[in-house]
Amino acid sequence: MYQRILIANRGEIALRVIRACRELGIETVAVFSEGDRGAHYLDLADEAYCIGPAKAADSYLKIANVISAAEVGNVQAIHPGYGFLAENAHFNEICRSCKIDFIGPSPESMSQLGDKNRARDLARAANVPVVPGSEGLIENEEEALRFAHEVGFPVLIKAVAGGGGKGMRIAANDLALKSALQQAKAEALAAFGNGDVYLEKLITAPRHVEVQIIADHHGNVVHLWERDCSVQRRLQKLIEESPSTSISHETREEMCESAVRLIQMAKYTNAATVEFIVDAEGNYYFIEVNARIQVEHPVTELVTGIDLIKTQILVASGEELPFSQEDVVQRGASIECRINAEDPDRNFQPSPGRIDRLIVPGGFGVRFDSHAYSGYVVPPYYDSMIGKLLVHQPTRAEAIACMKRALAELRVDGIQTTTKLHQEILSHTAFVEGRIDTTFVERTFSKS
Repeated sequence: MYQRILIANRGEIALRVIRACRELGIETVAVFSEGDRGAHYLDLADEAYCIGPAKAADSYLKIANVISAAEVGNVQAIHPGYGFLAENAHFNEICRSCKIDFIGPSPESMSQLGDKNRARDLARAANVPVVPGSEGLIENEEEALRFAHEVGFPVLIKAVAGGGGKGMRIAANDLALKSALQQAKAEALAAFGNGDVYLEKLITAPRHVEVQIIADHHGNVVHLWERDCSVQRRLQKLIEESPSTSISHETREEMCESAVRLIQMAKYTNAATVEFIVDAEGNYYFIEVNARIQVEHPVTELVTGIDLIKTQILVASGEELPFSQEDVVQRGASIECRINAEDPDRNFQPSPGRIDRLIVPGGFGVRFDSHAYSGYVVPPYYDSMIGKLLVHQPTRAEAIACMKRALAELRVDGIQTTTKLHQEILSHTAFVEGRIDTTFVERTFSKS
């Protein structure tokens, strides 16, 4: 087991890893930018080092600075969290060359699955359904138009690297495709340093369902069932839940088994999320693998009772998974609302600034994962999420009622948040009845 771990991240996920390490008896080294100096969670780490200015490109994304902090801190491993360097295979390889364990997959597996086009090829080889798409990268407009005319509009342009909806565009005709192709390439290059894209046939009004996987170094690969992430705005997830209401028991079993086959074929270890879309007829298609822990991992923790962060650390250190597939059972229903410092009434304009008062909801089955507190200043430099409000109840109806009550109790004074929008979504008949897809928010709430 490790003695010291560096957390190459900030905010909520950094605090989450610090807590898991403390319970495992592992010392932690935190890193922070000037924009996060003075954050309370840093006091909970055994050591904390400043790695640069506020901008992420000069601090959290600066590989040399992170590695320097790891060497000064004398750590055996680095936990990357999510975002920043979490899916950077080059950083992963540098960790290995410095004899520091990367708490995640190998650089080879990360490269293989991080490239969405290569991941699709691997999925086909593993007999996992994929959305009809181009055979390789799209190099120019002529290739894009040829594919679109073969499968029919609309089509989806997707960057092979990264995630979070960047480098993705929808095109419904020739003119739109030409323009969107250049936009997607430019955005992907700026965000990920890789402007390569491919095309898929657009599945209209799909459900977004993902499968949580954990795999050890001894050949054990286990799925922890699925999460439904269909409540999105512009490809950004707002609400996640488990179990999914959009798939049958048979489809759930098949989808989870497909995810396991793919991860086994990639010789992948540690946590991964295999993402699928589900069409109106209930057919599911592989879209990508997130080679890291997900923001919404607590949804799975609540329905399975498994601490994913601790399990990541144990697996990375060489231990076998402490459970088998038969041990993993979905119990009850869990919902997560991402509380973002944004103003939905102003097209989700970021709302950084001082939180004058934070009142956290509680009660049976309520969990709030956040690094924020009364007096905390939300910086303008990073992702706008300030916390994740979760509930776990015996049934979905009870979970919805509990979440509505918890949202009503949550107070974040001084800045704007997405709390009111979450209340509106959870009260909408379509959500209550499970009749939602990835277009639901934009179709239903005009202010979005």
